[in-house]
Amino acid sequence: MSRQVSRDTAPEVAVRKLLHAAGLRYRVNVPVPGMRRRTIDIVFGPAKVAVFLDGCFWHGCPQHATQPKANAEWWRTKLDKNMARDRETTDHLLSEDWTVLRFWEHESVEDVARRITAAVASKRRPSVGRG
Repeated sequence: MSRQVSRDTAPEVAVRKLLHAAGLRYRVNVPVPGMRRRTIDIVFGPAKVAVFLDGCFWHGCPQHATQPKANAEWWRTKLDKNMARDRETTDHLLSEDWTVLRFWEHESVEDVARRITAAVASKRRPSVGRG
């Protein structure tokens, strides 16, 4: 497992290139505020938008996740913990008023970049008619 790429995966890099080409600036692999040993893949700090690009196997994609046959119980426990940690991280960020966007590695990078761009733009727009 130590050989598994956990950052700068091909989908992450492809999405980041599209975001950068669209003029968006962001930080990568940023620690989750208030949670040890957890990072956000792409962060738009002032807009408080956190983006996660989850691998289908490691994060339990409902379409593409597979169940290893060897040592099945150990793997089931491991993958269930990963999914629980993802939910906990999302809930924590939402409670801190962040917008959390989660995408699967199999999703179109163009569609993912478009959805991120729209979310960041909506958070950056000043509110009209409030106050």
